[in-house]
Amino acid sequence: MKYEVGSTVEGKVTGIKPFGAFVALDDQHQGLVHISEVSHDYVKDINDHLSVGATVEVKIMNIEENSGKISLSIRKTQAAPEPKQQPAPRPRRKRPAQNDNAQGFNTLEEKLKLWLKESNERQAQINKRLKK
Repeated sequence: MKYEVGSTVEGKVTGIKPFGAFVALDDQHQGLVHISEVSHDYVKDINDHLSVGATVEVKIMNIEENSGKISLSIRKTQAAPEPKQQPAPRPRRKRPAQNDNAQGFNTLEEKLKLWLKESNERQAQINKRLKK
């Protein structure tokens, strides 16, 4: 095969599916650009980015030895966008110390005791019905 992993070549989009686009590298070789490799941005609908017959520049990501399947990327041929400046995290407000039980929250231990009690009561009811 004349193609090498890591090389960049030009191809023609021959088919589009929801999961990606098939790109012909020449008359005998075709590869798949997975939807995640189309753009640096999120791609909801691949048809918004590519169309059949379009010429695209792709990077060869992988060539399976046994099957000859070729994995391609359009995204890797483009410069990565500048990282967006993240807003500074807001300082957390400290909550006044309170007894969690006073607000209606039970600790895990208390909940476990309650669940066991309910389970035992239900089992006792079932046993009574079975004895009748």
